[in-house]
Amino acid sequence: MELKQVTRIESISKDDFVRDYVRPQKPVVIKKLIQDWPAYRKWNLEYIREMAGDRTVPLYDDRPISSRFKFNEAHAEMKMSDYIDLLEREPTNYRIFLYNLLKQVPKLQEDFSFPDIGLRFLKQLPMLFFGGANSKVFMHYDIDYANILHFHFHGKKQCILFPPSESKNLYKVPHALISREDIDFNDPDFEKFPVLKKAQGYITELNHGETLYMPEGYWHHMTYLTAGFSMSLRATPRTLTNFSKAVYNLVFMRHFDNYMRKMRGQRWIDYKNRQAVTRTHKKHHINQ
Repeated sequence: MELKQVTRIESISKDDFVRDYVRPQKPVVIKKLIQDWPAYRKWNLEYIREMAGDRTVPLYDDRPISSRFKFNEAHAEMKMSDYIDLLEREPTNYRIFLYNLLKQVPKLQEDFSFPDIGLRFLKQLPMLFFGGANSKVFMHYDIDYANILHFHFHGKKQCILFPPSESKNLYKVPHALISREDIDFNDPDFEKFPVLKKAQGYITELNHGETLYMPEGYWHHMTYLTAGFSMSLRATPRTLTNFSKAVYNLVFMRHFDNYMRKMRGQRWIDYKNRQAVTRTHKKHHINQ
């Protein structure tokens, strides 16, 4: 794989951000976008424990997707205070994924504002993501093709990104939003997955208070280098094509996949994983 460093800038105006990054759909890290937020000073694991420790939160780990669970169904649940204890005590694979904690704890909404940066934010959908040291989020793209501002807090996080044009090189699983889960994007097996050598993307590390812009449909793989958490603000797709893809995913694809898991069970999952390899190698004229 060829991974370039994501461009890092201190700050940027709305017009420059739209011109240089949104229109050409290029990722960027903005280091000082949110320094005026109360969250920049206040948000760490101890503050979240204080504000939301009594809330029960859904947890995900790195087990392979199976027919036992529906699309984005949690693997376990825990009190937030217990989960933060776990994060601070030892490495864990348990993560909080796409959880609207801000809806559960409205006071947290006082700690941030929506940046005036040229994006049409979906203001009912600020999401928080938590992870333990060395936990990973497998390579995927988002179901709604949103433009995303991803703000990191407490610790350090590695992000690997690929534009949608690289889907052909990433062993995309059909009827899903993921690549093969047995690919380690930090140390890929090029003998088993030779097409990955052609993939061209980006890599960066996020520190506390930094913002990553991920354009619509971008693949992303996250590794929590330390325990920490992030928040994403989502903005609608700018093109009709991507809006149509989002509607297809939300209205048809996820329901079809859940139906097939129910009807065929693990055979459906195994079939899709085989097809990810077969279709990718066929496109690149690689003999099986």
